[in-house]
Amino acid sequence: MAEPAALSDLGALRAGLAVSLRGVTKVYDNGVAALGPFDLDVRKGEFVSLLGPSGCGKSTALRLIAGLSAPSSGSVSVARPVNAARPAAAGGAGQSIGFVFQEPTLMPWTSVRENVRLPLKLSHAPAQQAAVRVSAALTQVGLADFADAYPRELSGGMKMRVSLARALVTDPDILLMDEPFAALDEITRFRLNNDLLALWRNLRKTVIFVTHSVFESVYLSQRVIVMSARPGRIGAEFHIDAPEPRAEEFRTSADYAGYCRTVSSALAPAYQGQSVG
Repeated sequence: MAEPAALSDLGALRAGLAVSLRGVTKVYDNGVAALGPFDLDVRKGEFVSLLGPSGCGKSTALRLIAGLSAPSSGSVSVARPVNAARPAAAGGAGQSIGFVFQEPTLMPWTSVRENVRLPLKLSHAPAQQAAVRVSAALTQVGLADFADAYPRELSGGMKMRVSLARALVTDPDILLMDEPFAALDEITRFRLNNDLLALWRNLRKTVIFVTHSVFESVYLSQRVIVMSARPGRIGAEFHIDAPEPRAEEFRTSADYAGYCRTVSSALAPAYQGQSVG
């Protein structure tokens, strides 16, 4: 097996790229080959979805990009923040990536405000600066009026908004989202999809979004990457050429239905012979 590759930075990237994976593989200690070889480029400001069945390496790819796990071989390169001189607590060096997990993982014993403040507290941000950033993040996700509420008082969708605010509070350039809406009811999921697109348009973050929903991937993304069954590779790639801003008109359009049929057809081989959980 090749020597593990460390997470590298802007020097390994072509201009305009936020993330680049080259020949990446991931083999776990138990011998399971989860990913690769996997090659992916994501442009700055792009919204990309990784689509595939459970166990195909989607979440593994996100964890490698985030630096939460090291590749078994290959290289993972991530651009430095746009302004590397800004304080780390405000989203500078070391804070270029925000991660939203499938579960909100909120601290039940403290308020929404303090849950969102956590990354700033860990980076020892000045209290006044942290307060301003927390307030801004809560406003961005529509929870300004719930800053003093506790997680037990929130709906599932509101808890996910808190998790998103916590990821945004450091002003990351890259936002990684690991099936964040999978456990929500359809109406709440549609609403959060719309809100996420509005945030993306306003903030111009680079978003890499993991999902197993064809419909969600087509609605949200500029580009859908269809992954093969484990070990995950790129099976197909689709550019979703839809007018902006996207809204319910696109979701009910013939173009949307056509994209969904095409992507579903490309995804079908990944499910053949697979146990989907």
